[in-house]
Amino acid sequence: MGALVGLGVGIGLLLVWSAFFLPHRPRAAVTTSRRTTDLLARAGMGQVSATGFVLLCVTCGGVTALVMQAVSGTPPVALAFGAMGAYLPVGVVSGRARRRQQELAEVWPEAVDNLTSAVRAGLSLPDALAGLAVRGPAPLREAFDQFALDYQVTGRFGESLDRLKERLADPVGDRVVEGLRIAREVGGGELGRLLRSLSTYLREDARTRSEMEARQAWTVNGARLAVASPWLVLLLMSLQSEVIHRYASPVGVFVLVLGAGLCVIAYRLMMRIGRLPVERRILS
Repeated sequence: MGALVGLGVGIGLLLVWSAFFLPHRPRAAVTTSRRTTDLLARAGMGQVSATGFVLLCVTCGGVTALVMQAVSGTPPVALAFGAMGAYLPVGVVSGRARRRQQELAEVWPEAVDNLTSAVRAGLSLPDALAGLAVRGPAPLREAFDQFALDYQVTGRFGESLDRLKERLADPVGDRVVEGLRIAREVGGGELGRLLRSLSTYLREDARTRSEMEARQAWTVNGARLAVASPWLVLLLMSLQSEVIHRYASPVGVFVLVLGAGLCVIAYRLMMRIGRLPVERRILS
């Protein structure tokens, strides 16, 4: 009995000590790092670390703030434009991720057609996938070339598919990969029919989504123009020292903060109104 009590006290003291002295990462920091990593992967920049990207944002913000301070001589205005400069890499990478996702959605039906032809010709599924590194659409060749290398080295089809999903970081790619995984595990002669059905579905989905995005473009462009206009005016006012120095007063700072807040709220509201359903990655 005494040994059990001593063991319980010892475990309790160890847990208390670990709570105060062992290093741990806050949950918010882990979530932010994961989101940054996912954004870079969707943009095809998986080789860039989240820390390096954050440092780039901080550097852009600092340089922009210094330049605006030299031009306007007004710290509040410099800080406002510094915040925009810090967000600039995020906006560029987000736009690249959207364009890459649209490009991949357009070429996936062709890739599935190539798979169908290869399987019909008698190739195994791993060999057919590896063949996309040569015969597949150009945006997908690098990812499938790495898949072929992974499968050649390990011989493990499931693990190679997992790495392929990480490199693609694409919702449509997730559906294709998981469909191929199921077809591989179940086996049978239904693989050709599954691939043909998948190709037809992907084409219809891509066509519908492109039409909706074309109709959405005016809402997005209008929101961006409405948000950018007052800051372009402020940038031109920075060349007039007697005017821009008024923003160094408490009232000027209040106007800047209020304007920035209203711009963010209005932009988010407009984007939410015109937003299309976002495809989520499965089993990622």
